[in-house]
Amino acid sequence: MTRDEVLVVLDRRRDALANRDMAAFAELFDANARLESPLAGAVTGREAIAEGTRLFYKAFPDAVVTEEPPIIDGTRAVIVAEAVGTHVGSIMGLEPSGRPFRFALTFVLEFDRDLIVRERRIYDFTGLLVQIGVLRAKPA
Repeated sequence: MTRDEVLVVLDRRRDALANRDMAAFAELFDANARLESPLAGAVTGREAIAEGTRLFYKAFPDAVVTEEPPIIDGTRAVIVAEAVGTHVGSIMGLEPSGRPFRFALTFVLEFDRDLIVRERRIYDFTGLLVQIGVLRAKPA
């Protein structure tokens, strides 16, 4: 894939997520694509990837993810971003806390034939749990 082709897929991915369009989001992935995420775990397949992402937006429906311009190297891309929102839906058996959160995250993506074949989400899951009140921060 060319850099421009990768950018087109990334633009479609960003738009699908911003519009909470999980069908359009799922279409960007290969049928056997893999997602690795602190929240969703490691899942394979379009539906599982869409469901893992849907769960995030169900718990945090007002979440806004602001992305920096991607770093692209051949068929791989890295996106540094920030997520901001409020915990208003249940997630992983945790009842809504109504608390706000803000955390940095990184997406590492691999492409093949104009489709995403792997997406790895890296963020401070423990920090998120502290912010929404599930865990207590240890005093310094």
